[in-house]
Amino acid sequence: MKTIIKNTFATLLLLSLSSTLAQTISGRVNTIDNNPLESANAVINGTTISTTTDKNGDFTIDTQGKLPITLSIQYTGYKTEKIYLTAIPSTPLTILLKEDNQLAEVVISSRRKIEKAQNVPIPISVVSGKQAEQAGAFNVNRIKELIPSVQLYSSNPRNTGINIRSLGSPFGLTNDGIDPGVGFYVDGVYYARPAATTLDFVDISQIEVLRGPQGTLFGKNTTAGAFNITTRKPSFIPGANFEVSYGNYTFLQAKASVTGGLTKKIAGRISFSGTQRDGLIDNVATGKSTNTLNNLGIKGQLLYTPTANTNVLFSADVTTQRPDGYAQVIAGVAPTQRAAYRQFNQIIADLNYQLPSTNPFDRKIDHDTPWRSGQDLGGASLNIDTKIGEGTLTSTTAWRFWNWDPSNDRDFTGLQVLAKSQNPTRQTQFTQEIRYAGQIASNISAVGGIFFIDQNSHTTGTEESGNAQWRFSQSTTSSKWATPGLFEGYGINTDASIHAVSAAIFGQLDWTISEKLHLLPGVRYNYDKKDATYNRSTYGGLQTNDPELIALKKLVYSDQNFAKNTDATDFSGNLTLSYKPTDRVNTYATYAKSYKPVGVNVAGLPTVNGQPALDLAVIKPERVNHYEIGAKTTPFNNTIFNITFFNTDITDYQTNVQAAELGVNRGYLANADKVRVRGAEVDFSVTINSHFSINGAATYTDGKYIKFINAPLPLEETGASISFKDVSGTSLPGVSKWAGSLGGEYTKDAKLFGNLGKFFVGLDAYSRSEFSSSPSASKYLIVPGYAIFNGRLGFRVAEGLSAHIWGRNLFNKDYFEQLLPAGGNAGHYAGVLGDQRTYGITLKYTL
Repeated sequence: MKTIIKNTFATLLLLSLSSTLAQTISGRVNTIDNNPLESANAVINGTTISTTTDKNGDFTIDTQGKLPITLSIQYTGYKTEKIYLTAIPSTPLTILLKEDNQLAEVVISSRRKIEKAQNVPIPISVVSGKQAEQAGAFNVNRIKELIPSVQLYSSNPRNTGINIRSLGSPFGLTNDGIDPGVGFYVDGVYYARPAATTLDFVDISQIEVLRGPQGTLFGKNTTAGAFNITTRKPSFIPGANFEVSYGNYTFLQAKASVTGGLTKKIAGRISFSGTQRDGLIDNVATGKSTNTLNNLGIKGQLLYTPTANTNVLFSADVTTQRPDGYAQVIAGVAPTQRAAYRQFNQIIADLNYQLPSTNPFDRKIDHDTPWRSGQDLGGASLNIDTKIGEGTLTSTTAWRFWNWDPSNDRDFTGLQVLAKSQNPTRQTQFTQEIRYAGQIASNISAVGGIFFIDQNSHTTGTEESGNAQWRFSQSTTSSKWATPGLFEGYGINTDASIHAVSAAIFGQLDWTISEKLHLLPGVRYNYDKKDATYNRSTYGGLQTNDPELIALKKLVYSDQNFAKNTDATDFSGNLTLSYKPTDRVNTYATYAKSYKPVGVNVAGLPTVNGQPALDLAVIKPERVNHYEIGAKTTPFNNTIFNITFFNTDITDYQTNVQAAELGVNRGYLANADKVRVRGAEVDFSVTINSHFSINGAATYTDGKYIKFINAPLPLEETGASISFKDVSGTSLPGVSKWAGSLGGEYTKDAKLFGNLGKFFVGLDAYSRSEFSSSPSASKYLIVPGYAIFNGRLGFRVAEGLSAHIWGRNLFNKDYFEQLLPAGGNAGHYAGVLGDQRTYGITLKYTL
């Protein structure tokens, strides 16, 4: 990868020398005492065009041919200045900002217009690209450390679930047959599969995380929230930045981005990211480390501005990931209610096997089946924005793909229990969204549109037994289980596919009843259709006519096939009342009725009397009723304090069940009758002075099954005389009662190699309390609470060389991110380990 990085950097450096013809405005932002204001926002009203000032208070903004314009200059604790321009000024502007009570530091585009986050009656967290880079948050898994309402669980990219307020995806192993409840959008394009969230961020401008149902603002229905990620767009102003990081475990990450004008009306941008790292877990059987990183991503964009009122943006990207990982270590053994000879410790004793370590944080495995988590993902999109009347009409057309090529050791041991476990998948999607956002009356603005997605997912899997399978599957004392070769090479080939279509009409109004009072109604009509086929056939093992031996083989794997098609419609919506009694306080109350589409099972069904339980093939839609009240406040200058209380009731909650049957790969989906999640969130930020700032967030979440009478048995109750359990009143999996983050940064003017900039030192902490890691609460599958600390120290400039050293998990805390039982529920369970202490240095050069 180092050669690829080197060649890419050389190419990008040549591209950075391009020149441009552009209509740009330059200026300087100072206080009334003529002190420069760094990181002030310069925004062209009615567009998504914005920039920030450098250390000298200087900015340059590309009008993209839009004249006349209104230019707004915003900064924390200062009154916003608006400048109306009918022509490009011949000299740089000088703007003086006066102190004011209004805090206007963060602007967002989630409601399809540039506006201050504090004015939006939605609980929303914003992480800038700069913040993410300095915190080392190069993917969503690390963003959760900055936003405690976000949870991400991933035992590998496919088995990734992203939740907000503990809702969104069923906890545990992913099933392709349902839709995620958290929308994931990059530059307006919806990414349908959760695996896409594991990609490295490339040239990120801003990450907005909206909490609560958002089906009236975004194309795809979202019951728990949405990630709205924007990347840096092409600019007619030439620019480039190059970044390289090096750390322990041979961590190497390189990023680069080059932009500039190609013609008077066409600008381009190309961005690159590459990450590699040695493994964090030692495989004592192979003598090599595993759980490596090996990622490459590239994105290209072309911006065409045919007229002053129209922008056309073409984007294409591709990411490849070839890690040797995501191996899990055995975290412990639970005694089950099976007979003594069926307990894990007795089984491995009979096979003369010992675990390489009984302490999972020794980070040692002896897995005999290679771990492979290869994936390719990418796509192309065409976005057209054109101004019509007092608003903007947007068309977003996109095609994306995801290819998954795995290999797993699902028994987590050095024994040949499962010799193969691999389910390669190819998913493709086509989406089209047409949306209008703007002022439709003097006191009413609106967002409305139509959305369509067509996606196909096709899995061709193989699971095969090894020479130790007989002992793990043995369920009677018959000596025939030990028949030589009976199960060795015995397996299943699976061919499963889903064709899903979804279409929707959605819209939301913002009615200004008075200067202080707004009413925001929203509606959505949704249609969803899914066609699924599942075909599984057995092969191999001992070829015999003995009916007893054939019956034993069928107890492990059996043929199974079914076809299901289902569709559903739904009418949903929300109503928000926003009241701003003073300039420092913005309150709101929301009711939302939301919907998560019908699901289908395509990873195998549990059997009843040898036959698949076809009544589980189709999963009913989730019905959501959500209530929320909150306040966004600016109690003092340069201070933000926000608080939200929420309650979400879900009927027919879609949950994932880990079955004891090996043939039910990755578990199966089921409906829990009723679930409730309620809690509170606070977030704050304080700029104490020109040198020191702090920020933090905390969330309390109480998530329970109100009614779930046919839940799966906990791991320790496997083998009981009953098959299901009433877990009503118990906690939902993945829900920590408490989670929080706290960070602070100290800066001071400094000079490095003749460049004026800022010295900085920062520390961030993230913690969460214990949570259940099982759909039915198990005392063995409780992940203990933990806290981790990350730090950074360095020097940064707007242009030139910046450098900083960083450390993650500074106190080398041992912690689990997830616990999960091994296939077959023999009693042993594995852990997804959090990374140990890592550290390194980052150099960045900006032109």
